[in-house]
Amino acid sequence: MEKNDSGWNLENSYAKLPGLFYTPLKLETVSDPKLVILNQLLAENLGLDAEALRSQAGIDILAGQALPANAKPIAQAYAGHQFGYFTMLGDGRAMLIGEQLTPAGERFDIQLKGSGKTPYSRSGDGKAALGPMLREYLISEAMHYLGIPTSRSLAVVTTGDPVYREKILPGAVLTRVAASHIRVGTFEYAAQWGTTADVKALADYTINRHFPGLLSEPNPYLGLLDAVIKAQAALIAKWQLVGFIHGVMNTDNVAISGETIDYGPCAFMDHYDPTTVFSSIDLQGRYAYRNQPNIGLWNLARLAETLIPLVDDNQQQALKLVEDSLRNFPSLYQADWLQGMRLKLGIADQEPEDERLIADLLGLMKQYQADYTNTFVDLTLDRTQSSELYESDAFKDWLDRWQARRERQEQTDHDSKQLMKQANPVVIPRNHQVEKVLQAATDQDDLKPLQQLVAVLQAPYDYNALNQEFMTPPEPSNSPYKTYCGT
Repeated sequence: MEKNDSGWNLENSYAKLPGLFYTPLKLETVSDPKLVILNQLLAENLGLDAEALRSQAGIDILAGQALPANAKPIAQAYAGHQFGYFTMLGDGRAMLIGEQLTPAGERFDIQLKGSGKTPYSRSGDGKAALGPMLREYLISEAMHYLGIPTSRSLAVVTTGDPVYREKILPGAVLTRVAASHIRVGTFEYAAQWGTTADVKALADYTINRHFPGLLSEPNPYLGLLDAVIKAQAALIAKWQLVGFIHGVMNTDNVAISGETIDYGPCAFMDHYDPTTVFSSIDLQGRYAYRNQPNIGLWNLARLAETLIPLVDDNQQQALKLVEDSLRNFPSLYQADWLQGMRLKLGIADQEPEDERLIADLLGLMKQYQADYTNTFVDLTLDRTQSSELYESDAFKDWLDRWQARRERQEQTDHDSKQLMKQANPVVIPRNHQVEKVLQAATDQDDLKPLQQLVAVLQAPYDYNALNQEFMTPPEPSNSPYKTYCGT
């Protein structure tokens, strides 16, 4: 069934790729779709009529049982290295209905997550539960307002149908908005089950969609690899700077666009510990906080392998070129991270001792189990009293060194503090708060706590609204916080 709702302006460029890359889908009906939350600002930016989306016809589209004009529902095929092991995957519970062209001329995938079975569902039911879909909505929007490239969430609707997991849960569909859903795993899939011509078709499409400036370069495919390396280095540095742990950095969860995508067992670090792991299935700590940069490079190497036939006809020369490109990642990442850390400390220029200054602070934070986010807020506000860390002689020595460092730059103390306020969020989606609002929404049908937290997270750098409720870390617990791949 097709609906002509105001504002939909869909194209289907991805569906013009060889049929290897996707499978057309038929819609599934749901019992009683109801809107839970709608992102009105995002809807307006996409050129959509928010009121039309709130109507029953609009909700039917968001639930995946009706289509706007020009939609072409497909499930994308891709593979991926999951915890280091290669496997065939694909959209097992998601449907791409098309690409929305915005009034500003931008193009965004519109994907419905939890819309039903696909040929890639394997033994799954293709459905999603309300809690995990609200979690993705909440955290992806928080990431956006933190200034981190990310897929975004337009809406969550309940379906009226149960989802059977360890217990019976309310079913839901999330509308995800992304620059695209092209992944490292998409290239791996093409290289493994397609031909070189298929890899080339995907690479050409990706360049045209995301990196059109490469079309004039002598070697656009090497340029593609370089562009993705640069984007991933910048992205992972931003994760590290706010204490974000993705939790499942498989190659199928690495977007070529440089956006954060697939919010499963992700979470934000409370007290600083580089070994922090939240995912219940990451038993070896492969995707721990400290490992994210190295895993990013590992994932990029998998992309590079697929591009070798396109980079140069001479395989040895192609291998050398991509290896040279990959060697740039550590320095790119380090430069992005170091610049971000300098800003978090109000430092606008560069000195050789900066890395030691930063490392010493992080070492003290780990030693005293200091809260990562709040420590930088305290430094910003000169609020360094009344904690074991701040009362230690080692920290007082560090504080003197930091103040002397800032005095050696041209910026005034006021300017330095402004840099810090722009770089250090006051609020993040604290794990215990996220769980609290999700429980209220799913168990008590109370959306007010969720709406309140969403509103707070839309202004993470607002130092004029210091709300202690959302800044307070959780109480110490003998049971470490665990997250799960929400299915």
